[in-house]
Order: sequence, then structure tokens, then C-alpha cells
Amino acid sequence: MTINPIRPAWKGTMTSRERFIKQMHYEPFDRTVNMEFGYWDENFIEWDIFVNNNVKNHEDGHRLFSLDKIEVLSGNVFISPGFEEKIISETETNKIIINSQGLMAEVSKDNHSTIPHFIKSSIEKPEDWKKIKEERFRRDDPTRIVDIDEAKAEHPEDRDYPLGVNTGSMIGRVRDMLTFEGLAYACYDYPDMVEDMVETSCVLVEDFLDQVLPHFTFEYAAGWEDICFNYGPIVSVDFFKNVVMPRYKRIDKKLKKYGIDIWYTDCDGDIRPILKYFMEGGINCMFPYEVNSCCHPGELFAEYGKELRLMGGFDKMQLIAGKDAIKAYMKTLEPLVERGGYIPFCDHRCPPDVDPDDYLYYLDLKEKTFGMK
Repeated sequence: MTINPIRPAWKGTMTSRERFIKQMHYEPFDRTVNMEFGYWDENFIEWDIFVNNNVKNHEDGHRLFSLDKIEVLSGNVFISPGFEEKIISETETNKIIINSQGLMAEVSKDNHSTIPHFIKSSIEKPEDWKKIKEERFRRDDPTRIVDIDEAKAEHPEDRDYPLGVNTGSMIGRVRDMLTFEGLAYACYDYPDMVEDMVETSCVLVEDFLDQVLPHFTFEYAAGWEDICFNYGPIVSVDFFKNVVMPRYKRIDKKLKKYGIDIWYTDCDGDIRPILKYFMEGGINCMFPYEVNSCCHPGELFAEYGKELRLMGGFDKMQLIAGKDAIKAYMKTLEPLVERGGYIPFCDHRCPPDVDPDDYLYYLDLKEKTFGMK
């Protein structure tokens, strides 16, 4: 079913592609990029505005609100094939499953948005990793080959929207495979194994980049490294600096060769203890920049200046609090958007306890504040 927008697209004098480049490089731009990260799964069944307009996913929501188009070209850069997903046991409310990462997990039957309870990893010792690496991390896996012609047809050179290139994950997906506790123990019990997992992740990303970088003009690079929580990173700062950051530097060298100087990674939580090493490795933009577990985006800009970019950073708790709070928080972001290097939107998926009317107010106010005057 076609999604009919309920809001007109923001006016502008630049294409989305031009605007992104200018805004992220601290150059004059006509208005901010109009984007949002997305929504909890519950929003699609609890928000009347979504139910009544047949919105089933993030992309539908973006079309409903006429957000700017921004895309990422991705490839097969991690486990392949994944594990067969299957149910081990179940009760009236929960079930025990094996997921595609090989993790045994307890999940709810109603599929509400929550972190699964992980029970056991398929990788507990180096011999486990050796076997899985041989079977599921082969560099010569034919599914890792990119169909360049197909990708070019989907993303032509004369497109009017920004296109990013996926840089995968050096440690976040490794955490997924080992579990939080498993990674914490493995870093001390089997540091060579963990480093080899990081190295394998890096090599697969490098193989992908070698295929696509010569054939496209990318406006940015995008990664996923969800390794922080309210109290900082789940790996030690030394581990991140000595094991993870050198792999970023290798990837950054390839990106810079092809003129890609904006690189964001998706990392929640308090990034401050390792932000300097993200940046030293070449990652100069954080996304979707969570506020409550870290700090107001202005504090980071004050410390890192124009070397840093941020995307996100609109405190979701202020969206929940209602119109007065939304207006007050929006005001604090005005000087940041004006200076450039910052695209404001909800600092993660918008939760269902935001009133849809307040969310529409937020979108309206964002346009009034940061749209073309």
C-alpha cells in the first residue's frame, strides 16, 4: 500500500546531497537536513497516526513525514551464513531461541522492544571461534561479492541525495556474538581470540570497501559500534585504543584515498571515555548521540570544536515531557545547528510514550526553527 505523506517536504534551495555536504563541513547551507532515526516497534501498533496511515516500519514513517532521503550502500561484511534460527523451548510468555548469531536467548513472545536475556554463546573458547571462523567468516564466500552494476542502477552518480558506504563493526558485532559478559571475560581470558575476531571483522570490511570505493562517489561512511552504556564503554579504554582503533585507522586510510572525510558510527551510551580514540581512528561523527547517558551535545562541541560532528542529540525524554519541554530543548540546539556540523533529531528510536500530537509539534517546531527562513 502506498504511503501518502501527511506533511509537505521542507522547502530548500539545495539538493539533499548538497545540503548534507555543506552542513557536515561547516559551510553555509539553506536549512538543516530533515531526518529522524526511527521508532520503536510498538509505535507502529500503538500510534494512531501510524495505524491509520498503514505505517509498518521506519521507511514508511519517513515517507509519511516527508523526511529527506539519505542512503547507505552495504555489503556482507560479517557472519555468513548465520546460524539457523530455532526455538528450543517456550512458555506462555517467553521462548528460548538460538538466533542468527548463534546465541541462546530468552525473548518475549509478544516481541515488544526489549533487550533479550542471553543465556549462552556459541563462542566460549578459542577452539569455538576457530571452527566458526572457518565455517562462517570465509573471505571467499561468494555472497560477499558486490554486484556493482546493480548498485549503480540503484544509486546513480547524478542522484540528489547523500550516499554513505557501510564500514561495519569492529567490536560491536563481536560483543553480540560473545554477549556482554562473554566479551568482558574473553578480553582477559582469551585476548588473542578477541583481537582475531576484531581483525577478521576489519578484513571483511576492507574487502567490501576495495570492491565499491572505486565505483561510487560517497558523501560519508557509516558504521555500527554499540559498545557503550550509561557508565562508559563495555571494553577497557586500553583495549579500545590498542586493539580497535588501529583497525579504524586502516579503514580510514582507504576512505580518505577516495575523498571520504565524514565518518559516523552508531554508538549509544556514554562515549566520552573513548571519543578521542574514535576520532584519532578517523571516526569524526557520532550517531544518534544519546543525551541522558552522556551530556548535552553543546558540551562535546565545546571540547572538540569543529573536528567533531554530531547527528541526533534531541533528548527523547523532552519529547516525552511535552510541548513546553520540547520548545525549551529545541532552543538550546539553535546555536549548534547554526554553527554547522550538527543534524538534530531524536537521540535514538522515538519511544511509544511520546504523544503523537507532541511528536507532530516537534516536527513542526523543528521546521520552523531550522527550516529555510
